[in-house]
Amino acid sequence: MNIEQKFLLKAMEDRNFVCFTYENKSFKDVKILKFEDGIIHTDCGIFELEKIKKIVVLKNKF
Repeated sequence: MNIEQKFLLKAMEDRNFVCFTYENKSFKDVKILKFEDGIIHTDCGIFELEKIKKIVVLKNKF
């Protein structure tokens, strides 16, 4: 498990919002609902971890 996966898992457990870039599109204030096998299920859709860049865990909680 790499550092990005650990940050995303911690954000999901703590119910923090995250921001990231996916295929040159920016997503802000995203809720992570489920994380499994390199696939992230969020309130904005389903994303592949390999294509996510610039992950930022926000202090805001949902």
